[in-house]
Amino acid sequence: MSLMSFLSGLGPWNWLILALVLYALEAVVPGVNMVWFGTAALVVGGIVFATDISWPWQLVIFAAISVATAFAVRKYARSHVNITDVPDLNVRSHQYVGREFVVAEAIKGGRGRVRVGDTLWQAEGEDVPAGTRVRVKDVHDAVLMVERVSA
Repeated sequence: MSLMSFLSGLGPWNWLILALVLYALEAVVPGVNMVWFGTAALVVGGIVFATDISWPWQLVIFAAISVATAFAVRKYARSHVNITDVPDLNVRSHQYVGREFVVAEAIKGGRGRVRVGDTLWQAEGEDVPAGTRVRVKDVHDAVLMVERVSA
């Protein structure tokens, strides 16, 4: 008995078995979203139980449902992103925009360092001597873009 004759003998049960295998993979393999393909296989199995559809059309329906569920879940998951009142909570450098600090190492040639708490941060801006108060106007990577604070 060949594999193809065995599988064709199972009929719609192939899709239900595939759905169970995909659901099991979802539970075992971390970070892989097999549940949507398992759902598509389950739906196709239900359709094949109800009607007699040839294998090529079953595969087309499976592919269409798989793509549809993947895109639907992607859209749904992105629409429920939590909006926070502190969007820069985990981006430490962006929390400093608008705050004032003291230049620790003079800014010469557009680069220097400012004291933020007990640490020194790279800063870029107009040349100013150490001890000058500056305001952070922007951040690029871990470099604070500063401007002199008017007295």
